Amino acid sequence: MKLKSKCPEAAHVLENVHDFEKWSQAHFPGNRYDVMTTNIAESLNSILMDERKYPVSYIFNLIARKFSEKFRERHAFVDGKENICVPYAKRILRDSKSASDSLYMSNPNGVLNQYTVFGNGVTAKVNLLKRIYSCRKFDLVKMSCEHVMAALQAKYGDGEGYGNSIYEYSSLIYKAESYLLAYSKAINVVPPEAE
Repeated sequence: MKLKSKCPEAAHVLENVHDFEKWSQAHFPGNRYDVMTTNIAESLNSILMDERKYPVSYIFNLIARKFSEKFRERHAFVDGKENICVPYAKRILRDSKSASDSLYMSNPNGVLNQYTVFGNGVTAKVNLLKRIYSCRKFDLVKMSCEHVMAALQAKYGDGEGYGNSIYEYSSLIYKAESYLLAYSKAINVVPPEAE
């Protein structure tokens, strides 16, 4: 809105000439630069602030030790639970599930896997078979949004199939098994300089 009021020509070009996928992260088909976080370098710099005056091998060993500690913590946190998904993902899915309760479903063509979801001023099309969701939240966070939850409830009802399907329509990166595998690798230390 600010761009439209300050520079209407630029807003017109962005809206009508260029595709949204080229300039809007919300419409980009995937993760930008194949990373989910944008500031990992700054996070690492803050951890290593005091160690910059030491030799490089010391810094690498410190990095290995810090990552090993984090890996052990995260592995133990998820391993001790009986979860299909990691706790953070489970919380997001629970919120999406409760938000889906206020949405209205329509299946105009009678096709089992295609739904139109209305509510909160948004109309979203959901294709469960192709995993295409017009709200694009899945493309950004790789988790089932409230529109998908409403479509799954329409498809499966409130039974066990609905509860299990919620996790199937989220990315494998949020599954507890994937998480445990990611944090099960050993991190080797740098050998002494003489070696």
